[in-house]
Amino acid sequence: MKKPLGLYLHIPFCRSKCLYCDFCSMPHPSDEAMEAYVEALCRDLHWWSERCADYTVDTVFFGGGTPTVLPVRLLERLTEVLWHDFCIDPTAEITAECNPVTGERERFLRMRRAGFNRLSIGLQSAHQRELRALGRLHDFDTFCHCFSDARDAGFENISADVMSGIPHQTPVSRMETLQKLCALGPEHISSYDLIIEEGTPFARVRDRLALPDEDAARQMYFEGCEFLTSGGWKQYEISNFAKEGYESRHNLKYWSCEEYLGLGVAAHSDFGGARFGNSRDVSAYLRGEDITEEHSIPSLAERMNEYVMLRMRLCEGVDYQAFASRFGRSFESVFGKGFSKYEPHGLVICDGAHCAFTTHGMLVSNAILSEVLDFSGEI
Repeated sequence: MKKPLGLYLHIPFCRSKCLYCDFCSMPHPSDEAMEAYVEALCRDLHWWSERCADYTVDTVFFGGGTPTVLPVRLLERLTEVLWHDFCIDPTAEITAECNPVTGERERFLRMRRAGFNRLSIGLQSAHQRELRALGRLHDFDTFCHCFSDARDAGFENISADVMSGIPHQTPVSRMETLQKLCALGPEHISSYDLIIEEGTPFARVRDRLALPDEDAARQMYFEGCEFLTSGGWKQYEISNFAKEGYESRHNLKYWSCEEYLGLGVAAHSDFGGARFGNSRDVSAYLRGEDITEEHSIPSLAERMNEYVMLRMRLCEGVDYQAFASRFGRSFESVFGKGFSKYEPHGLVICDGAHCAFTTHGMLVSNAILSEVLDFSGEI
């Protein structure tokens, strides 16, 4: 029986780079650059397909950048190679990230025919002042047209990204964004906090940004969780909410430490027992050079810590029986003491079968995990 595998394809192009973005993306690409990059990806897909003969691909994620900035014929070219070279599960989840300014009905129709069945559209906010502050190109009307065109083209699984902690944002404006988005009825909503990364335009003006204070950020998080849950979008991960059966199958691979293969610049993989990642050097990639800059075979201790760190992002947390089956150790003996001290504070629930963060614990999960986990030691 073949093993399941997720594929990630990085498309490092976009219309313009947002002020907060530190992803590997280049604005205003030429047609020639996009054509050459897609051919390099096709070369990689073919090379890796021979090494994936024992796998069935059940999720594919086109991320970026903005994959839908590619001419649609290039997206079709990639999916043709995928279907030809790999064993693709007929029910595979095939996702493309999309900026609202790069989406329209004819493009979406061709993408559906090519095999795409899920879109992840970046909204971030329904308020123009907040969108301008982020450097976004679209407004809410553009998002609505993009969403409607996707529905008309047959996409029945649409996710939308929204952001909290935006300059000038308030709990009221944040709630208005969620209300307007939910009225459209997406199947999935990713709700992220703005993180100011070094090297971005935001980082250079950090002290001058009109950011919400800590109390407002907490209010946005708790009110957002309550509103989305009451509307039928179940929270299944710190930042993700879904209608029943529409959880992101690809992202669940990451959070469950399942195997995935990332192709293209800046892509990372966990495949064949090793973790490896590619550099951002597009020129070297186009020349066919090996751009792997990270490669490691994690120890048992590293694997256990990583598994707990990622599984604790999920609302269901760590299943004790699954942990024991995977590592041959009991969760309680390795991590139980570290997490149990947070139970009296209402931040963690350990019921003898599972360990998970509460909603309040999710908000401070990074701090707790940094105390409990130790990637440097032996277990």
